[in-house]
Amino acid sequence: MTKFTDLGLDKPILKAIQAEGYDTPTPIQAKAIPHLIAGKDVLGIAQTGTGKTAAFALPILQKLAQINGKPMKFRPRALVLAPTRELAAQIEASVRTYGRDLPIRQTAVFGGASLRNQVRQLERGIDVLIATPGRLVDLMNQGFVKLDQVEVFVLDEADRMLDMGFIHDVKKIAAQLPTVRQTALFSATMPKTVSRLVDDMMHEPVQVEVAPRATTVERIEQKVHFVTKSDKRALLSVILEDEAIERVLVFTRTKHGADRVTRHLEQRGIIATALHGNKTQSAREKALASFRSGRARVLVATDIAARGIDVDGVTHVINFDLPNEPESYVHRIGRTARAGAEGIAISFCDGEERAYLRDIEKTIRQSIDVDEEHPYHAQAAANDTGETRPNRGRQHRGGKGGGNGGGGNGGGNHRNGDRPTSQPGENKKRHFRPQNGKPSGKPSGKPSGRFGGKQGGKQGGKRAA
Repeated sequence: MTKFTDLGLDKPILKAIQAEGYDTPTPIQAKAIPHLIAGKDVLGIAQTGTGKTAAFALPILQKLAQINGKPMKFRPRALVLAPTRELAAQIEASVRTYGRDLPIRQTAVFGGASLRNQVRQLERGIDVLIATPGRLVDLMNQGFVKLDQVEVFVLDEADRMLDMGFIHDVKKIAAQLPTVRQTALFSATMPKTVSRLVDDMMHEPVQVEVAPRATTVERIEQKVHFVTKSDKRALLSVILEDEAIERVLVFTRTKHGADRVTRHLEQRGIIATALHGNKTQSAREKALASFRSGRARVLVATDIAARGIDVDGVTHVINFDLPNEPESYVHRIGRTARAGAEGIAISFCDGEERAYLRDIEKTIRQSIDVDEEHPYHAQAAANDTGETRPNRGRQHRGGKGGGNGGGGNGGGNHRNGDRPTSQPGENKKRHFRPQNGKPSGKPSGKPSGRFGGKQGGKQGGKRAA
């Protein structure tokens, strides 16, 4: 079995990895790290929860430490783009952790946080900049970030970034990068938009893949419950009566739906918290902290807001509303069964969502088991062929869209507090002059009982996330 000591990493980085208790790299880490250390462009196809953050963070740290240059004002030497502020903050924390014994400075910039404080960090000089596209373009336009010294460029979760509408921002950012650079791109899926980006931005990339594209993790037990739209909340309450279901991530289609489901659960004595784009940064951090610590048993989230959630021990993922994009289903259920554990994914499907279920099963190349043994089984939804598609508009887009899955009437959680600069009214310039010119509270993770399915699997060896 490959060890981190086999990957050519320098001693200070190995020391930091060992201090975190890691010794065995995940497959994506074992495949990508040697190529990145060798200076090659890398295209990594990997789902969330596979350890891809360390796969690019460790080589970046090694390269910058070996160059041993002094941090420059407003000029990072490595740039990592992430689609959401939660993911950007998670990556920044990983870089700080693994670079603890190196003279490397890092910071994250994203919407929803103080622009002034972010500029102060950049003014001090920075080696690694982790950013969401909208905020980065804003800073570039004001002259607070210059990319002419970037040696390593990483796009993380590229498929989601493009799905959120950041393609123009990404291209604008890439146009300011040096022609000679190293580029890494990580994506769970490879739609044509991502393939075109690879062709435009990468030079003879080495492709590393750790799972079939758009397929689901084998350790996840998947079920579908056919239910009418009006009975979904009642069914959720019944499922959560099983106290063995310890840590649950519930997905809704809209922000309003997330709030309504959360209120419904709280009224029934279930501690739940919501996470979506209408929350302030401090409220989002508070919600995540409550879920990580175990104080909140249930986190109700929209797709975009959930990107970047890094919480161990999620026993169940429940799709209160089915996504209309199969890739989103893959992303959602990948939040359980992390780090070698087993997990359970339960999907509610009403008659209008039958076409979505059909597309999901086609994409993952398997039929999802139907569970009829619950008090709200809707045979009419089960009998629907899925030929008629609901007119709900594209998921994740702003405005008042059709459909009220989860009780909401919004068109979905468009951005995660950081919108593409091409959106009207977003990223309003705030000009000013700078003054000087790991998760805790892990549960047992063993689902059981009526809706628990398998008695949780054996934990794999500890791996860097």
